[in-house]
Amino acid sequence: MDENLISKKDLLSITGISYGQLYRWKRKNLIPEDWFIKKSSFTGQETFFPRKEILERVEKIKNFKDDVSLDDLADLFSPQMYQVFLTQEDILNKNIVSQMTMDIYNANHKEESGFSFQQILFLYIIEKFLNSGEAGIEEGKVILTTLEENYKNFNDKSCDVFLIRKFGIAVCLLSMIPNEFYIEKGAKLVLKVNAAECVEELKRKLML
Repeated sequence: MDENLISKKDLLSITGISYGQLYRWKRKNLIPEDWFIKKSSFTGQETFFPRKEILERVEKIKNFKDDVSLDDLADLFSPQMYQVFLTQEDILNKNIVSQMTMDIYNANHKEESGFSFQQILFLYIIEKFLNSGEAGIEEGKVILTTLEENYKNFNDKSCDVFLIRKFGIAVCLLSMIPNEFYIEKGAKLVLKVNAAECVEELKRKLML
């Protein structure tokens, strides 16, 4: 079985949650519908989940649920965009992104009077790549262009943002979760950033 997946049985055993809790959280939209993956097994059909994402999500729910309502948690975890409009100065003052990231955006756009949540999200994702030390300014521009042209195709579903490099040339790739793909010999996966995690982190920052 794909090591990137975990069965429902193993998930319940590892996390200590019940079947009822799991499906209540699903009904509350704390766990995305597309994380419930049906696959054939020797016992018939079994439910699997993307391992890393579901284990992290369950841990967060367990940590937060005593302090925050499930409805508030659902809003935090939802990929739906906030209705927010911030100026460039607001974004920099809140330390959401650095001036370097903002300069990458400004290099390819006319001066903006304000930024929507989705625009801020793209900046935040670029910031993640720059802060890793694995991507530079030109690669940040590639990531921005890829997000602006293709992110809308995911219709608020979880996706990963990949940066791949070969012979010094960078390519950005967006892929639905769970994902499985192979890259040609000589190419290197530089870094992967999960867009849904960025949405969640950004919402927290904007709540402060």
